[in-house]
Amino acid sequence: MTLGLLATVLLQAPAPTQTVDELMSSPAEHLNQDIAVRGEVQDGTIDNATMTFVLEGSSSTLTIRFTDAMVSNGLDDNRTVYAEGVLLFEDGAYVLDANVIKTSCPSKYEEEAEREE
Repeated sequence: MTLGLLATVLLQAPAPTQTVDELMSSPAEHLNQDIAVRGEVQDGTIDNATMTFVLEGSSSTLTIRFTDAMVSNGLDDNRTVYAEGVLLFEDGAYVLDANVIKTSCPSKYEEEAEREE
């Protein structure tokens, strides 16, 4: 019973959080997989009609679709965002079909990144 529970927890655990730049350095490796990514909402890209926005890193961007996502308060331009979902390839571009989007103080993510290093 304990082994089964452990296996279930491990299978449901999301992958370690990556930055947009880390993910987009080899996105094909993560295609159709559950991933967790963090970055900053690119200014002016939140589109409530298509339920998308662009998450940016230092050198890469990723479109996030939040149609069915639980979105925390505070989704806004230039905010640091954590998103979980499945990475897809649609119409020649990578898209994260998110099921969770969390916004927080940027320092929280910086502290997490420092701990991971």
